[in-house]
Amino acid sequence: MPLRVTFVAAARGTTLLAERFEDDRPLDQGGWDEVQRVAGTLLPLAAAELRYCSPTPRSRATGAALGYAPLVQLALRDCDMGRWRGLTPAEAMAREPEAVDAWLADPRSTPHGGESLPAFISRVGGWLDTRPADDGGRIVAVAEPSVIRAALVYALKAPPQTYWNIDVRPLSTTTVTGRAGRWNLRFDGVPAQVPRG
Repeated sequence: MPLRVTFVAAARGTTLLAERFEDDRPLDQGGWDEVQRVAGTLLPLAAAELRYCSPTPRSRATGAALGYAPLVQLALRDCDMGRWRGLTPAEAMAREPEAVDAWLADPRSTPHGGESLPAFISRVGGWLDTRPADDGGRIVAVAEPSVIRAALVYALKAPPQTYWNIDVRPLSTTTVTGRAGRWNLRFDGVPAQVPRG
C-alpha cells in the first residue's frame, strides 16, 4: 500500500520580514490565532496512523494545538545555517554580502559553515524514504516551510536550485504519496466548477 504523507506548515511566529535562519522562537499570539482559525479544516489529519513534527517550538506547538500529539523527528530540523543561525537574511547580507550571493548562486556552497542545500534535501528525503509502510498508510508531519520545500524537491527529483522557487505558506498542507524512491505530489484541492455551455 502506498504511503500518504501530508506535511502541515507550522504557523508563523513572526512577520515575514523578521524571519530568521533556524528560528527557534515560539509562536506569538498571531500564530496562535492563525492556528485557531484553521483548526477545523486541519483537525481531520489527526486521524493519521503516524504523526510527526520538526523539533522547532513552532512546529511542536502547531502540532499540539491541532491535537496531533506529534513525535519529534530530528531529521526534520531546519537546514544547519552555521554562523548565520538566528540572523535574518538581511542581517546575513549586511555582514557577508559576497557569501550570501555565493550561497544563493550555488546550492552546494556552505559559506556559512553549515549544511549545503543538497545535504539538507537529502536528509529530509532520507526521512521520507524510511517511513514504515507497514505501520499504516497515512502520515502527518508538521514542519517548517523550509523542510517541506526540501521534501518536495526530493520527492520530485528536481534540481536543488528548485528549492528557491517553492513557496510554502504557514498552515498550508502538501501531500506526497508513494514509497521510498518513488514519490508523487498530490493536490487535494476542491475542483473548480466549470460552466457548461
